[in-house]
Amino acid sequence: MNESGGRRCSRCKQSLSRAAFAGNKSMPDGLQAYCRACSAEYYRQRQEAKGKKVRAKVQVPAGHKRCPQCEIVKPHSAWERNNSSSDGWASYCRACRAERNRVSYYKRKYGLGPVELEALRQEQRGVCCICLSAPAEHVDHCHETGRVRGVLCFSCNAALGQFKDRPDAIRRAAAYLEGNAWKPTLVAPGVYRLPS
Repeated sequence: MNESGGRRCSRCKQSLSRAAFAGNKSMPDGLQAYCRACSAEYYRQRQEAKGKKVRAKVQVPAGHKRCPQCEIVKPHSAWERNNSSSDGWASYCRACRAERNRVSYYKRKYGLGPVELEALRQEQRGVCCICLSAPAEHVDHCHETGRVRGVLCFSCNAALGQFKDRPDAIRRAAAYLEGNAWKPTLVAPGVYRLPS
């Protein structure tokens, strides 16, 4: 310990101010043995020895934050609030967070990763396999088994949902559109007969 209120780093052997050291309550003077720079370097070396990669610290201006996914420094307006984080902002920018949530959703709900989803789209040449005109963007699945059937446009996927995945109702709807009215005949009060 220096008389001037500084301290000597055990690793680089330089005498530095107390602000150059992180706190450590277990030490007699309440400071780490290594300065912040040496602690960071020591941590990086230990992680690399384990085969892990440590991100380089990037200086960002006040009111900004760096997204670890896209690696772009963006203003706080591009981030969502998160009171549980140390700086009060989400870990990823809005765009990257939305993409991560989308990927996670497809993996969790349908068991599809980005590669499998893109393969499904390519198999259909990127168009909805019902209307053959709109881009395929929504995963269609059987609500009973959970099996993925394909990728549809929003309208066709919603239509199947409205028909509750009932082929008989869809066939009647198609016949109705073609001009074959399937109107029920009243046989008795409250009793209807459908044409066969």
